Amino acid sequence: MKQKFKSLLNFLYRYSIIWFVLLIWQIMASLQIIPEFLLPSPYSVIKAFIDDFNLIMYHTKYTLLETFIGISIAIVLAFLLSILMDTFKICYDILYPPIIITQTIPTIAIAPLLIIWLGYHMTPKIVLIVLTGFFPILIALIDGYRSVDKDSLTLLKSMGATKWQTYWHAKLPASLGYFFAGLRVSISYALISAVVSEWLGGFYGLGVYMTRVRKAFALDKMFAIIFFVSILSLVLMAIINYIHKKVVKY
Repeated sequence: MKQKFKSLLNFLYRYSIIWFVLLIWQIMASLQIIPEFLLPSPYSVIKAFIDDFNLIMYHTKYTLLETFIGISIAIVLAFLLSILMDTFKICYDILYPPIIITQTIPTIAIAPLLIIWLGYHMTPKIVLIVLTGFFPILIALIDGYRSVDKDSLTLLKSMGATKWQTYWHAKLPASLGYFFAGLRVSISYALISAVVSEWLGGFYGLGVYMTRVRKAFALDKMFAIIFFVSILSLVLMAIINYIHKKVVKY
């Protein structure tokens, strides 16, 4: 019981700035310093979320499905490209510039094109998630491979280890910490990319919900979904942290 109370105090302390901002926001809204139609109070936002909870959950399952499919493909693609670019220098020299260029294109610019080319269903959303999600994982893995001590690689080579055995026993274990660091970044990018692509065109998803409430000038529902997406990102990153601690014991 005492441990739980300490954990609660620690939680409140760590996010004290957020609680303070929410308190000031609620006071200003209650005193009508800021009109409700311009900035709804935290209470109104929470109430809007509760009122539309079932509808929000309906759209959430599609957004999360797109995110998980996209990030799964991004992980596989990042692993394949990272091994290829790490093994063959010519592949690194050829592939790195166009990969960098893909990351300089704004998401808001490429999403409408993908929707025009691939339609309004899940495909363009998943493609956008892959494009934005694989890069942090790719760079993290390559850095992880290069962090391996050269003496260890020399020892494995002297013992007759193959390329695959070198990766399995040295490079992949060394890159796991880097991989999860990149994955934490990618998962937040993936969720945002999914919402942005849904915003620009689609039939379901949190982005579609945001578009509808925006057109209805329902700012309380708009803020509710903004906060929900942020919390969802934090939850996904917390899950990755948990998996990281379970997988990487060293």
